[in-house]
Amino acid sequence: MTIRSEIEKALERAESLNPELNSFLSIERESALARADQLDSSGIDGSPLSGVAIAVKDNICTKGMQTSCGSRILHNYRAQYDATAIQRLNAAGAVVIGKTNMDEFAMGSSNESSAFGVAKNPWDTNRVPGGSSGGSAVAVASGVVRVSLGSETGGSVRQPASLCGIVGLKPTYGRISRYGLVAFASSLDSIGVFGQTSRDIAGVLGAIAGRDPLDATTADVPVPDYAATLNDDISGKRIGVPRDLFGEGLDEEVRAAVEKSIDDFRNLGCEIVDVELPHSKYGIAVYYILATAEASSNLARYDGVRYGFRAEDAHELRQMYFKTREEGFGPEVKRRIMLGTYVLSSGYYEAYYAKAQKVRTLLRQDYAKAFASCDAILTPTSPSVAFKIGEKSDDPLAMYLSDIYTVSANLVGVPAVSVPCGLSSDGLPIGTQLIGNFWSEGLLLNMTSRYETEHPLGAKPKIYAE
Repeated sequence: MTIRSEIEKALERAESLNPELNSFLSIERESALARADQLDSSGIDGSPLSGVAIAVKDNICTKGMQTSCGSRILHNYRAQYDATAIQRLNAAGAVVIGKTNMDEFAMGSSNESSAFGVAKNPWDTNRVPGGSSGGSAVAVASGVVRVSLGSETGGSVRQPASLCGIVGLKPTYGRISRYGLVAFASSLDSIGVFGQTSRDIAGVLGAIAGRDPLDATTADVPVPDYAATLNDDISGKRIGVPRDLFGEGLDEEVRAAVEKSIDDFRNLGCEIVDVELPHSKYGIAVYYILATAEASSNLARYDGVRYGFRAEDAHELRQMYFKTREEGFGPEVKRRIMLGTYVLSSGYYEAYYAKAQKVRTLLRQDYAKAFASCDAILTPTSPSVAFKIGEKSDDPLAMYLSDIYTVSANLVGVPAVSVPCGLSSDGLPIGTQLIGNFWSEGLLLNMTSRYETEHPLGAKPKIYAE
């Protein structure tokens, strides 16, 4: 079977499901087939990714393809270069078939803030897929592709992975180059990976991880063969459980499924220990101060001058700035820019931004202490299953609390992975989360691989392309 025939199948799946799921903002049939023909002619020997179809979140630059960030302000922008992650995927023989839907500038937990409509959960199209990487999660969960790229700032890979019943990994900050990832909050952002299995993720992570001279925040740390250790015995590994986080606001069905996953890991030979993360309760507050402050700075570049949307009927420079940003940004992005500008303003910087940075340090100390007594920390990924489209649209705080279990890993910079652990009574997937110490992606994928082998979800979405 040729690579072209496989890519044609993926494109057909994407095109047939997209009218219903809205997971892709662009499907790049012409370039994908040209790439497949090139690989059929020359080939890339020995790469497990050769000819693999992949979907890419629309905030990761892919040369010649749109990179809209789910925003009207960049609706006509086509990337002039490949992000480092894309360069490395191309070198490994992967084929990008399209760019996926997302919350505008990755700001959201439901994909509802996209300027191009919400992506829909394939388990129930009346429900959200999670966000901000909702489209990438849907592309994998619906069977269009086996693997996709997303981005993480506060849970934007793990939370939609949980809500869509797939595996989602956020790596250690600095493990994957951010060169070519459109910035939201630079001290928190990272590229993450979705897969139908942990093995799918291991192959992609091994290809794109590692030091990059174009991103000074990448670390010069060896990249192991993640796939080689997936079947290693995990008996004797210590899993820490912060019981204080299993309290108010956690759906009872989610609690039961996650508690069962703890027992399942125990039955796989892991030792379960109690740990404390006393400052995690401040995670949401800290995150929405620091992330919005950095967003306020990063999004100042979208002014209608250099690229992207420019408002018409503006007769002087200041008016052009104002009208462009007023018409180009959606409500959630405007809200976060205003919050960030406020916490950085004179008279409020010390009270908010500086204090949040100090609490971030306390969070790091909490995790360092916890990892002294365990190899990984287990929590729910999301406090609930996928909620209905529109259910939280008028309550930003309720939406922000969707990330209560995920933001801390971004603030600290450690890796974390979500793996399906069951279904609700309504047949909606539930995810359990493992958080590891720095550079422990291999161990996390080993643990989730062993878990999913012994405890597969055993169901597929209502909408699934075989």
